Amino acid sequence: MKLRLAVLVVLLCVAATPARPQGEEPADTTFVADVNLVNLLVNVQDAQGGPIGDLAVEDFTIVDGAGKREITVFERRTNRPLSVALMLDTSLSTAKELQFERDSAKRFFTRLLGPGSHQEDRVAVLQFSDYVEMLTGLTRSERRIEKAMDRISRGGGTSMYDSLYLAASQLKGREGRRVMVVITDGGDTTSYISFQEALKAVHDVDAVIYGIIVIPIRSDAGRNTGGENALKTLAANTGGMTFVQYANENLDESFDQILESLRTQYLIGYYPPKHVSGTERFRKVEVSVSRPGAQVLSRNGYYVSASRRSGAAKARINIPTIQPKPRLEAAPEAAGEEKTPEEPQP
Repeated sequence: MKLRLAVLVVLLCVAATPARPQGEEPADTTFVADVNLVNLLVNVQDAQGGPIGDLAVEDFTIVDGAGKREITVFERRTNRPLSVALMLDTSLSTAKELQFERDSAKRFFTRLLGPGSHQEDRVAVLQFSDYVEMLTGLTRSERRIEKAMDRISRGGGTSMYDSLYLAASQLKGREGRRVMVVITDGGDTTSYISFQEALKAVHDVDAVIYGIIVIPIRSDAGRNTGGENALKTLAANTGGMTFVQYANENLDESFDQILESLRTQYLIGYYPPKHVSGTERFRKVEVSVSRPGAQVLSRNGYYVSASRRSGAAKARINIPTIQPKPRLEAAPEAAGEEKTPEEPQP
């Protein structure tokens, strides 16, 4: 059964306050900080696309609007906690690729949360077709991630923008870095949330989008190039990257590049100029470096608003009605709560 996201607000309130298993740290950590400070996650690449990780604060210039700003926070190769939302396109056109996408994603999570990871790193898994379903809330439990990945199933259309909106709601308030990884084969076809609303939601939580575009064949026939360009624009505007994969290839190489990007990020913070109160507008930000030939990847701005416009009444999620008992047992897990131990099988 599909419900409009008027219900989602209530569900997200539940998801934002998960029960804590005994002996485990809370899945959601409240981040208390100066709200005036603008934080930017920045990757710098050389002409060949390789990471540049040896820059100093003096090498960076920040322009907010028409003027340069003084950098007050600088971390090279920042190790702040990661909150990663993986969004899998499960529309009919992706049916043949789902298995290798799932296998590659599992390997990615094993490395992401393995030795050397931050103890507060968390992962959420969503699937989207003509609706969006949260398979698990933010967690670092391998068991819960494994079960979430095994619940992936095929659907109809492609509600990518709705998925971004829901993922932003899950990442909101998390300390550290917020990342979205989107795996899809083309453009959005069934979302209620628009491109601009989705981009604003991602900007509002300072998230970075990494897109993996899986296409069936190497020719242009059958490709949704408009949809691919939309995802590339979303990633570029948030400081992320996009990768193109073909149906007969696994995604390990793309996931490897995402991991490398996350491990070589700079964190830069500055205080913006004063803004006119009572209005809402997008402030453009430009980050540059003094290294010749270097390419800077960073979000291109942020929203200033006195009252945020809500699009919550427009998107959709799925509330399964078939086999209610198993689904009810799985529901707390998707909301970020610890599930009670399973009874032994007869």
